[in-house]
Amino acid sequence: MNVAKSGYRVFSANSTAACTELAKKITERLGVELGKSVVYQESNRETRVDVKESVRGQTIFIIQTIPRDVNTAIMELLVMAYALKTSCAKNIIGVIPYFPYSKQCKMRKRGSIVCKLLASMLAKAGLTHIITMDLHQKEIQGFFSFPVDNLRASPFLLQYIQEEVPDYRNAIIVAKSPSAAKRAQSYAERLRLGLAVMHGEAQCSESDMADGRHSPPCVRNTSGHPGLELPSGSKQQAPFPGIELPIMMAKEKPPITVVGDVGGRIAIIVDDIIDDVEDFVAAAEILKERGAYKIYIMATHGLLSADAPRLIEESTIDEVVVTNTVPHEVQKLQCPKIKTVDVSMILAEAIRRIHNGESMAYLFRNITVDD
Repeated sequence: MNVAKSGYRVFSANSTAACTELAKKITERLGVELGKSVVYQESNRETRVDVKESVRGQTIFIIQTIPRDVNTAIMELLVMAYALKTSCAKNIIGVIPYFPYSKQCKMRKRGSIVCKLLASMLAKAGLTHIITMDLHQKEIQGFFSFPVDNLRASPFLLQYIQEEVPDYRNAIIVAKSPSAAKRAQSYAERLRLGLAVMHGEAQCSESDMADGRHSPPCVRNTSGHPGLELPSGSKQQAPFPGIELPIMMAKEKPPITVVGDVGGRIAIIVDDIIDDVEDFVAAAEILKERGAYKIYIMATHGLLSADAPRLIEESTIDEVVVTNTVPHEVQKLQCPKIKTVDVSMILAEAIRRIHNGESMAYLFRNITVDD
C-alpha cells in the first residue's frame, strides 16, 4: 500500500523496542509502514517526542502497549497525541490494547477514580477515539467523551482451547471468584462444557473492598444516649440523642469451596487480567486437591508482575495462556509455562474498518456482554 495516499498513518508511542513488536505486527497486516517518529527519555527522565513526517489532515492511529513502567508509557502517549494535535492531524485514534489504571475505576473511601482522570487527560491531549480490548469493567467506556471500541479476546482464547488443549472435551471452566462467574459461564456455554465456581476466604475480590458508601466507617457504639463519650482526640461526632443506627456486621468468608465437580477433569480458569498470581496459585492447589489432573489459566492481559514467573513455574499450574496486549517476553524466558496468543489480527482489522468508515459489527459477531 502507498502510505502517502492511504490517508492515515500508524505510529508507535513506545520508547522501548520490546513494546513496538505488536505495532510492527499490526502494520504488517495492514500493509503499511510504521510512522517515522522518535520517542525517548531525556537525562532528567522527561519524555520527548519528535514526529519526523507530515501528518497534516491525516487520520493517525497511535499504538501504545503498556510495559511495567506504566506512568512513562502514559506520558509517551499523551505527549505524542498532543504533538500530533499541534501538527494539525485530522483525527487521532489511540490503540491501547490494555488500558492502564482500569482496576481503579471505583471509589475507594477517600481515594479517587483514577481511570476517569486518565480518560479526561487523553481527551485533553487530543485523542478523538480509542480502540482497546477487554476493559476490566465495561462501564469504563462511560468515562470517555469520545467513542470507545472495546474489542474481545475471547474468540482467540476459545480457539486456543479447541486446538491446543488435548482432550478439551473433558475440561471444565472455572471461575476463581463469584465476580468472574459471568465470564466463565460465557466460555463454558460456547465450548459446551461444565462450569465450576470457587469462593471462600482465599478469594479477595475487589467488590469486598470498602468503597465511598462506607466512608466514614461504621462504629460499634452508635447509641446516642446521654453520657456517650467519644475517645480522646476523636473528631467523629456522636449521633443525635435518641437515635440508634444499625450495626454493620463484619463479613466473614467461609473456607474456600468449589461449587462443581472437577474430579478427573481438566480445569481451565478464565479471567481478564493475570498480574499477582498468588490467587491463581492457591486456586490451582485447591483444584488439584479436588481431583483436577491439569490446570490451565486463560487471561487476556498478562501483566505478570513481580515474582509471577517463578511462582507459576513452582506451582501446580500446567500452562498460562495470555495474549500479546502486554509485552511479556522476559517473563516467558523465565517460565516456559507461559504461552502467547496473537491478537494483532483483530486490532489491524479494527483500524482498517474505522479508517474506511465500515461497520464494526463484524468484529462483535456472536459476542455477548459477558465476554
